[in-house]
This record gives sequence, structure tokens and C-alpha cells, in this order.
Amino acid sequence: MPQENATQPETRGFILVMLLIFITSMGIFLTMALPRVATEVQRDQEAELIYRGESIANAIRLYKAKTGGYPLTLEDLTKQRPRIIRKLYLDPMTRNGAHEGDWDLITAVQPGASGDKTGLPIVGVKSFCAKDSFAIYHDKTLISDWTFSAADNLLGIPGAAAAQAAGLLPGGTGTPGQAAPPKPGVDLSDLPTGPTGGGQQQAQPQPAPPPQTQN
Repeated sequence: MPQENATQPETRGFILVMLLIFITSMGIFLTMALPRVATEVQRDQEAELIYRGESIANAIRLYKAKTGGYPLTLEDLTKQRPRIIRKLYLDPMTRNGAHEGDWDLITAVQPGASGDKTGLPIVGVKSFCAKDSFAIYHDKTLISDWTFSAADNLLGIPGAAAAQAAGLLPGGTGTPGQAAPPKPGVDLSDLPTGPTGGGQQQAQPQPAPPPQTQN
């Protein structure tokens, strides 16, 4: 009996050492795994952000086609029948942030000095999240720069619709470098042209007759 009692402290010490080794190993494993988990979570959130943002932009586009104007609130998109969007999605990047799923609205009219966008026509949305992204969306790597817009100036170029019509941007019907067709009602035959141009030739001035001499 005394010999058995003498071995118990050694056994307990061995178990304690093994437990400490196990806890230390788990801590190291979690330290290495957590960044990978966080990366995968953000990648999933970015993919969801693109899906939801493009869904809202498409709904705004359909709203504009049906009503002739842009919505004044995102809730207006859910009031159309038949439905143009399944539900009003929240921003997945700000679920736990200060804005809690709210979108940063893109409006057709610039807000005043106060920054209040209430009552302004909404053409798109973007995220308040200012993180660097793992994905690249329209050549942007900052999440807050990702814009999901139904307006014709999606590229951020004023007059993009006119440039597309002239063939200067993708989606246009014209040919790059080619002049735009004349407006209706202009008669090309009345325009002065050069030697190789079309239409009527411009009248050439007639030489003056020589002066008559008197006898």
C-alpha cells in the first residue's frame, strides 16, 4: 500500500504535463487556422455582396423601365407587382458594423452640404465597408469603391450614354472614330462639299465680261 501511494504523485504530474502540451498545441493550431478562416469568411461575404448589389441594381433598372423614374427609397422596389426583387437585401459586409446592413445610396442628384440623401432618386448602392478586398470588381480593390448602379454613367464618365451611341464605349452602335449621323431633317444635298464629297457641287463664280471699247 505505501508503494502504491508513492506512485500517485508521479502519475498526476505526468497527466498534468500531457494536458499542458495538448493545450499549447491547440493554441498554436488555432493561431494558424484563424487567419485562414477569417479570409474564407470575407471571400464569401464579398461574393454575397456582389450578388446582392447587382440584384438591387437590376431591380432599380426594372423599376425605372416600369415607372419612368428612379425610386426614392429602396423599399419602393418591394412594392412593385409583379415582383422585381425577391427581398430587400442587407449589406453583408456591415452586419456587425456601425451601419448594420445599411447601404450607402448612390443618387442621381448630389446631396447638399449636410449629406442627407432623403427624397433623392436612387440609382444604385455601395457598401460602407472600407476594407481591402480579396476579389477585384470592375478593377476596384477597395470594397467601398464597388458601385452597383442602374444609371448609364456606371463607368463614372459624364455623358457615357452619348459616348456609347457614338461607339466610343462598349455597348454602342456606332463605329469608333466615325462621325455621328446627322440629325433628322438635315438635307445632305444642301451641304457644301469638296471635290470628292457627295451632294450638289457648289456654284463656281463666273468671270466678269471684258469691258466694251467705244469707237
